[in-house]
Amino acid sequence: MADDLSAQLGPDRSLLLVDDDEAFVKRLARAMEKRGFLPETAESVAAGKAIAQSRPPAYAVVDLRLEDGNGLDVVETLRDKRPDCRIVVLTGYGAIATAVAAVKIGAIDYLSKPADADDVTNALLARGDVMPEPPENPMSADRVRWEHIQRVFELCDRNVSETARRLNMHRRTLQRILAKRSPK
Repeated sequence: MADDLSAQLGPDRSLLLVDDDEAFVKRLARAMEKRGFLPETAESVAAGKAIAQSRPPAYAVVDLRLEDGNGLDVVETLRDKRPDCRIVVLTGYGAIATAVAAVKIGAIDYLSKPADADDVTNALLARGDVMPEPPENPMSADRVRWEHIQRVFELCDRNVSETARRLNMHRRTLQRILAKRSPK
């Protein structure tokens, strides 16, 4: 299996991982290194763009939402510096509009978190018209709904009334949802 993976990777096994979740990016880097990649990590748009400018990798995994901006800026820099770079965009909040934008500027795939190293490897190495395997443990519909509500709640500065208005939901209903634990 490892030899088969090495053959698929090619001579340049450089991989850029851009994510502001330090624990996640370190775990992913270790897992990708075990699969034969040579990972380098960045935890911001600025750091990701700097690496893309100076040492453009053959592969990249870029989080969409970073503390200092949008991961699509890193994707654009990578595409300018190395057009053959295989880029996968990760996000905790999947939306069709951002998926389309990511693919239009050069990403080869778009994965929702939580994505594991196998999902990322399969997306990076997928060739041609072959559809990647569906994820082993996709998020449940309840979890996707909860994640969306949490995202809007954070974007509204944790204001329950404003979040309820934007989600077209009754404020008390939203309060009950926010009081519960996240679904599996």
